[in-house]
Amino acid sequence: MNDVFFVGVDSGSQSTKVFIINQRGEVVASADQPLRPMINRAVGWVEHPGDDLWESLKTALRRLLDRFPGDRDDILGMGLCSIRCCRVFLKPDGELAAPVMSWMDVRAYETYEDDPAIGYTGSTSGYLTFRLTGEFRDTIANAFQHQFPVDMKTWAWSEDRDYFDRFRIPQEKLFEAHLPGEILGRVTAAAAEATGLPQGLPVVSTANDKAVEALGTGLMDPDAGLLSLGTYITAMIVGTEYRDATGTFFTNLASVPNRYLYESNGIRGGMWHISWFKGLFGDETTHGLLETEAATVSAGSDGLLIVPDWLAPAAELFKKGVMIGFDRRHTRGHIYRALMEAIAMRMKNNFDAMNADLGAVPRKLVVCGGGSNSRLFMQIVADVFGLPAVRNVVNGAAALGAVISAAVATGFYRTYDEAVGNMVHEKDAYEPDCERHARYTRINEGAYTHLSMMLDETLRTIHEAYEVNH
Repeated sequence: MNDVFFVGVDSGSQSTKVFIINQRGEVVASADQPLRPMINRAVGWVEHPGDDLWESLKTALRRLLDRFPGDRDDILGMGLCSIRCCRVFLKPDGELAAPVMSWMDVRAYETYEDDPAIGYTGSTSGYLTFRLTGEFRDTIANAFQHQFPVDMKTWAWSEDRDYFDRFRIPQEKLFEAHLPGEILGRVTAAAAEATGLPQGLPVVSTANDKAVEALGTGLMDPDAGLLSLGTYITAMIVGTEYRDATGTFFTNLASVPNRYLYESNGIRGGMWHISWFKGLFGDETTHGLLETEAATVSAGSDGLLIVPDWLAPAAELFKKGVMIGFDRRHTRGHIYRALMEAIAMRMKNNFDAMNADLGAVPRKLVVCGGGSNSRLFMQIVADVFGLPAVRNVVNGAAALGAVISAAVATGFYRTYDEAVGNMVHEKDAYEPDCERHARYTRINEGAYTHLSMMLDETLRTIHEAYEVNH
């Protein structure tokens, strides 16, 4: 059988990444386009400038299709994955009525205030679907439950009028909601000209970016957990029923219809903590040296501990990142390793708290995102969690998850299980070292779990004395 192909779109906070992947899950071509820096017109506002999401998607797709060595007629469909928790306001004709609010924008979670100039409000995936197809349709699984009146049990807009009305969004200003894995429309002539995509190509509904990423890692079995190392870091396990949030997790709609993801508390800013530190050293050669130097540092970084709160939540603006425990032994390699250890320990604690509430006992941890490219980070994760840490051949899990959705929606595979079995392939696994795991456990339980709370009063005082008055 000749190969067939699918386009996978991963529209993120920092860049737009696009892939062409065949039916075996092999990447045939890829391209990306960095997004422009966010703009902050007021405190707490974080916006995407201009029409950056669409412009970057057009550029990335044109570059991708120029690199594709095959016949474009063999591309069967496109899966579209985009950032969750953003807020988009469109005019009645589908043009942007205001800059797209990032998930980091405090206004993205405020109650909707009606404006006659606004024809629709929804997610970034709904907006990009319109740009590609001309249809005002979106996946219900990218309607975040604190922003839109979604019924998490029926996978539709809520029919409970009291609940619906709390959001104050007129029904006619919501996108038409569809399940993941449905064809939302087809690429228009205008979009084909702008992107290089074949006109008429099916555009397939997926879910929110974390859920699509979970599908792309093959997270179908409750025996496995997922650590997603992105701009927002979180951990997930799968389930078959909606569970009320407990404070240690919330329930997320999966990229497979009528399945759920339980998602732990996370780290805002995520892998930006690492890129921030690398950015202090402009030379790419130095970046490689940081990894080498950190690998020579013993587990626990000789007593250096870091609280990874560089990006405080809106309700706790006093929180800040902290490095504590310095002495003359410490080098940049210690700081680099301690950042990785901080992320791993914070996420282990969040993961364990979620699993305790759910009664879950995962036996392995799949790791995805840019951080998983680091062999050192993978080993630290395995040692801290005390679980095998697995990474897959295709690290662009969100794009692969989008492709899996397209493969099922277009009928190439009958089920998600069949598609995952054929398209997701494990690359390697890192086994935990018993001695290092024991050391991390002593550090974590004896000091790290209490560190953030112990520092809160001091950070509040600093915030009130300095930040509030400047």
